[in-house]
Amino acid sequence: MLLRGLLAGLIAGLLAGAFAYFAGEPRVEAAIAIEEQAVHADPATGAEHHADELVSREGQRGGLFLATGLFGVAMGGLLSIAYALLRRRLRIRHDAHAALALAGAALLGAVIVPFGKYPANPPAVGNPDTINQRTGSYLAMVILGLVAVWAGALAYRSMRAGTPQWSRCAAALAGFLATVAVGYLLLPSFNEVPADFPAELLWDFRLASLGTQLVMWAGIGLAFAALLHRRHMRPTGSEPSPEAIVPARS
Repeated sequence: MLLRGLLAGLIAGLLAGAFAYFAGEPRVEAAIAIEEQAVHADPATGAEHHADELVSREGQRGGLFLATGLFGVAMGGLLSIAYALLRRRLRIRHDAHAALALAGAALLGAVIVPFGKYPANPPAVGNPDTINQRTGSYLAMVILGLVAVWAGALAYRSMRAGTPQWSRCAAALAGFLATVAVGYLLLPSFNEVPADFPAELLWDFRLASLGTQLVMWAGIGLAFAALLHRRHMRPTGSEPSPEAIVPARS
């Protein structure tokens, strides 16, 4: 089970890397060009910037697939562990559908909910002095997003038997939205986008970042579901013959 999850994550990570390369890299280049213009305008800042540059752009492009591949492997492994622990609790008949449901829940809680509060920003956006605070707040939002998904599932399951389906769905939605609202209100907001930064470039980068995560989790869910389906399929002729089952008499 774990190996299937790791393989599904690797496949999805490479697909997400390809999407990020073609959809995100042009936006990164445009944002870096804006950042370099600001750096060249201040010679002191420019010298410090070049001194702090540890990895070239060529190295970053090559490392993109390595990063998404490793991240996909890690997420695929976690999904397989969650599947093994939660499969008996899920009221879903088919294993492949259960795998897709877990991947969708992870996408909703760990990606979409945090994105609504802290969308991704390209280079030249963000204050370096607040990076630790922004990172901690983002991780807290990821945890709250997963808790919100759990709260919605718990609200759905807590309804009495015979309750109409629409009431169950409404309770699940209310539990989910209430948890998300608490996280959005309690965690700090960061508005560090420069006033002169192109709005179109900003949102193109954010959509490319979100699209990369969508490809990642959709790929993990579909690949893991396909591998589970293949595990349950038996080749023709694999059933033992009656002669092999009945022991020979002396």
